[in-house]
Parts: sequence; C-alpha cells; structure tokens
Amino acid sequence: MSGQEAAGQGVLGRLDELGASLSAYRGEMLQSIAETGVMLGNSLLAAVLLGLPMGTWMYLSRKNGPQPRTGVYALLNGYVNVVRSVPFLLFVVALIPFTRWMLGTSFGTTAASVPLAFVAVALYARWVEQTLLDVPRQTVELADSLGASTLQLVTRFLYPEARSGLVLSLTTVTISMVSYSTIMGVVGGGGVGDFAIRYGYQTYEYEVMYATILIMIVVVMAIQGLGTWTSRRIDRRLR
Repeated sequence: MSGQEAAGQGVLGRLDELGASLSAYRGEMLQSIAETGVMLGNSLLAAVLLGLPMGTWMYLSRKNGPQPRTGVYALLNGYVNVVRSVPFLLFVVALIPFTRWMLGTSFGTTAASVPLAFVAVALYARWVEQTLLDVPRQTVELADSLGASTLQLVTRFLYPEARSGLVLSLTTVTISMVSYSTIMGVVGGGGVGDFAIRYGYQTYEYEVMYATILIMIVVVMAIQGLGTWTSRRIDRRLR
C-alpha cells in the first residue's frame, strides 16, 4: 500500500469516527443549537427594542446633536461604557443576583439570556449612535427647515438614510452574541459552546469539538452574508 493510499484511508477512517460521534450525540447537538437560538433570539429582541431607541437618544442628546441634553447623554453613555468595559464572564457572574431576582432563578437558557440582553443592548446602542453620526448634516437641516418633529426626524429622515448601516450594525451584534453565547454553560445556559466543551473537550473526543467549531464558522459566515446582502438591497446610495 502506497503512502498516499494509507493517508487516504486514515482520513476516511477519521471521518467515519467523526460521523459516528456526531450521530451518537445528535439529540444533544440539536438541543444545544436550539438553546443557542433561544439565547440569540432573546438578546437580539432586546437589542432592537431597547438598543435602537437608546442609541437614537444618544445621537439626539449628545453635544452638538439635534437636541442636546447633557444629563440624558451622560446617563446612557455611562451605561454603554460600563457594560462594554466589564469582561463578559465576570459580568455574567455579577448579574446572577439580579437574574435570580428577576426570573426567580439564575440557571437555564432563559436566565442566560439576561446578561446577553444587557450586552446586546449596549453594543447595538453604540453602533446605532455611530451609524446615525454618519448621516449627512444636511439631512438633519432639511428636516429642521421643514418643521419636522423629533419623531418625524427619526423615522422619516434618520432611519431611512441610515438603514443600511443599521442592518450591518445589527449583523455585527448578532455575530458577537453568537460568540458570547458559547460561554453561557457556566450558568447552565447550554448552547453550542457548552456542547463542544462537554461532549468534545471533556470526553477527549476532539473531532466533536472541531466539528462544532466548523458549524459555528458556517453559521457566522451565513449571518454575515445575509446581513451584507440585506444591507446592499436597502442601501439608497446603490440605487
């Protein structure tokens, strides 16, 4: 048997072992994917419902903004800076008492969504602020000259002009949340990361761990591709 044939058989053998391992843990893997989906969905919902208006208010109330309010901006900016400054694992642990008070438990997938939601809101708020800062000043001046209210300024001028950037920002936050969710096993949140550690690393089945990493890479690439495609489709500058 030649060296190439031996190498080929070795690769096929490893692939067979990988397939057998993944098949044995199919139920656990599907459950971990579902848990990641729950955590991701909850955190992104919070990002859109809270992070979007928060970032908008930061843009409006900042110095030289359309409606400067130093106190409001300092409060919102302080929240964003504090949440983004604390290492995520420490933030998760520090938030356990609050999570227990809020949900009655600090264990499980839903409880794990709480710190993820806090971080998602902070990240998206900052991205929204930066995206709106890229809107041409002339757009704000036009809205002001037409007598637009604050709500009209935001919904009819700022968001339509910045919608492409807002989608890309949400895409970036989504990918960050996928990454953060992988360590939520420390509070019993489960997820794909917990699956890789429990059934791959701790059992010395590294093929399972590497396969999980590959799945995560594919998921992230798919999210980025979808976000980029959507952003281009709604970008006014490309029309």
